[in-house]
Amino acid sequence: MIHKNMVALILAGGQGSRLGAMTRQVAKPAVPFGGKYRIIDFALSNCSNSGIDTVGILTQYKPQQLSSHIGIGTPWDLDRVHGGVAILPPYMSEAGGDWYSGTANAVYQNLGFLDQFDPSYVLILSGDHIYKMDYRKMLDAHIAAGADATIAVIDVPLEEASRFGIMNTDGTGRITSFDEKPAQPKSTLASMGIYIFSYANLKKHLQDDALDPDSDNDFGKNIIPAMLAAGENLQAYRFEGYWKDVGTVQSFWEANMDLLKADNEVKLFQNDWKLYTETASIPSQYIGADAKLTDSLISEGCVILGEVEHSVIFPGVKIGRNVRVVDSIIMEDCVLEDNVIVNKSILLTGVTVKANNVVGNGADIAVIDEGRVLSGSGFVT
Repeated sequence: MIHKNMVALILAGGQGSRLGAMTRQVAKPAVPFGGKYRIIDFALSNCSNSGIDTVGILTQYKPQQLSSHIGIGTPWDLDRVHGGVAILPPYMSEAGGDWYSGTANAVYQNLGFLDQFDPSYVLILSGDHIYKMDYRKMLDAHIAAGADATIAVIDVPLEEASRFGIMNTDGTGRITSFDEKPAQPKSTLASMGIYIFSYANLKKHLQDDALDPDSDNDFGKNIIPAMLAAGENLQAYRFEGYWKDVGTVQSFWEANMDLLKADNEVKLFQNDWKLYTETASIPSQYIGADAKLTDSLISEGCVILGEVEHSVIFPGVKIGRNVRVVDSIIMEDCVLEDNVIVNKSILLTGVTVKANNVVGNGADIAVIDEGRVLSGSGFVT
């Protein structure tokens, strides 16, 4: 048996239905983000930069693109003989099999994967958040506190607190109660969906939870409350940096726009905490003599002849003459023919906007389905 100090599991099976057309063909963690990246690249890169070399990806909904993107984990230095990255879909055993019924059940069904590494600690992550975090510091805090579980928390505005699992703590940072999306929150410390557990203790709770027919098999609803009820030591780990749950069209658009701020905290190209991804070999951009670029992110392989303002442009996009793109996200291989206006819109992969069209009304975010060809004048919303 190979012993690993800490193994990470990334929950990446969610459908992400609130993202609408963006998750029609892919799981939410595989949705493209920030030009050449995908959302799951943040969790994977955090693991790589934190020195975690054994990662399980728990997949379920439409996993093909996600599995293809991750491959054997080479971009994240996870192509290891002992450990590395493993794709973990639901599977059949002698006792039968079923879809993951909740976040805790997903981990429970993969106890065999964890057991082969005999870990002291298990790190549970969500695959659909935008942030950079050194998990080693969180583990150090977990060990120093002698905790059974440590939960990463971030301070949110009081008016938003009812959207999250809220932690109430004492003066030492020990969690005294946990409220899942409370109508009247008692604090503003929101769970980030990042947990470190001492493995032996976690395994016992998962096994007990699996025997409860009334359980939702969920960490927030069942495992954390059960540990608190047992009087165990649960600690809150405060995170001060940028973190965004991109579970809605609005938050996804905002997170991409945040990349364009001069003081943005994500820093896609930060040398001391790199964001890694699987990329093909693509030629550099061509920016025409009359093109105008303002506060935008332009990926490789683009041809830009028009005007792009405060927008994120993915690889292979072609923007024609007399085109104006404002406050928008244009995904891979889109074509904007001449005399087009795109305003506060998200164009999914392969959309073609024919000449002399206007997309978006500048108020609501227009999401244009993958592969559509838009023709005829007027607004598309």
